Amino acid sequence: MSRVQDLTRQSAAGLRLLVALTLLLGVLYPAVVLGAAQLVPGRAGGSMITLDGRPAGSALIGQQFGSPDDPASQLPWFQPRPSAAGDGYDPQASGASNLGPNSPELVATVEERRAAVAAREGVDPAAVPADAVTASASGLDPDVSPAYAQLQVARVARERGLPVAQVEQLVAQSTRGRDLGFVGEPTVDVVTLNAALARLGGAQG
Repeated sequence: MSRVQDLTRQSAAGLRLLVALTLLLGVLYPAVVLGAAQLVPGRAGGSMITLDGRPAGSALIGQQFGSPDDPASQLPWFQPRPSAAGDGYDPQASGASNLGPNSPELVATVEERRAAVAAREGVDPAAVPADAVTASASGLDPDVSPAYAQLQVARVARERGLPVAQVEQLVAQSTRGRDLGFVGEPTVDVVTLNAALARLGGAQG
């Protein structure tokens, strides 16, 4: 067999392999994964939340409620944990502050946040949960601890003119338990919780 024939045979074999792997890994595998993902409610579609028929966000990505420059506008809403993603909850700048526990800058920021949360909720600074003053690794986490959500119930109920028990029920409905019953800790999705508040209405300040 000549070198030209041998090269042609090897090139044809390589081309067939390329086509086969492209179909397998570029078409069939993604199709199977997408099909399997459709079996998990909401996840494959981005878990979009709609209000009045319009998209209002994703239950998987946190967002700021009220203006950072206007603290009064934040009062009728449950507030998420701080975010170090860009100017806050920027999906294009996902990330943490990269400051360690021995960083004077982080310590000062945490204490400033603790004092602000304590003043807003009318509680002792020692009662403020850790997730109320620290950002998540992604900066996009929509969840807070049940303790932080519960800390905000009285304020939200007061600002909206709603019974405390009714607001507590909304918190319970937005609370997710441990994965598989034992992995991680219970969490409250602030995005879905505030969407439920928006649907419910009520006076806002």
